[in-house]
Amino acid sequence: MAIQAQVAALVARAEEAFGPVDLFCANAGVAVGTDLDTPAADWDLAFAVNVRAHIHAARALLPGWLERGEGYFLATASAAGLLTQIGSAPYAVSKHAAVAFAEWLSVTYGDRGVRVSCLCPMGVRTPMTEGDDLATDVVAAAGDMLEPDEVADAVVEGLRAERFLILPHREVLTFFRRKADDYDRWLAGMRRLQSRVQQG
Repeated sequence: MAIQAQVAALVARAEEAFGPVDLFCANAGVAVGTDLDTPAADWDLAFAVNVRAHIHAARALLPGWLERGEGYFLATASAAGLLTQIGSAPYAVSKHAAVAFAEWLSVTYGDRGVRVSCLCPMGVRTPMTEGDDLATDVVAAAGDMLEPDEVADAVVEGLRAERFLILPHREVLTFFRRKADDYDRWLAGMRRLQSRVQQG
């Protein structure tokens, strides 16, 4: 069975058991690969989990949401989707795409009752951030590592306020503003951060 059909079947089973889906959390994610030498299979995996899974879910959910005039899609992206991820091109690029898809959903369906939020934390203490590589080291150097419960609290508050961007690390908004204000300066700063972490 194709993945889209599997997702549609999952949504159908959930609705049969519990009723209409009010909120869908697209929370699966993978952090694979490093640079341009990353195998194509790893790039495909990053896009399949970090982006296409969101698309499959939206395809399955939108008809019902549009018919009822309400529904909520929570996309888990990452601060890497607003900024970048030093040390992992597939992660940075696919998380940017996840943010872009959430933006598109909001713009396209926001006036038809579909609410969209995009969760963009930095470091969260999970097995994904327990590695010993450049990407993990940069995340640890950039700010506090939050506990999952802290992120969950930020999500609940963000959903209650119906904010598009949910930023458990408040400094991400500052970094995002600096990036928009002077892209070249921000890129230079990121290169310095990369160099500093690589030198240990």
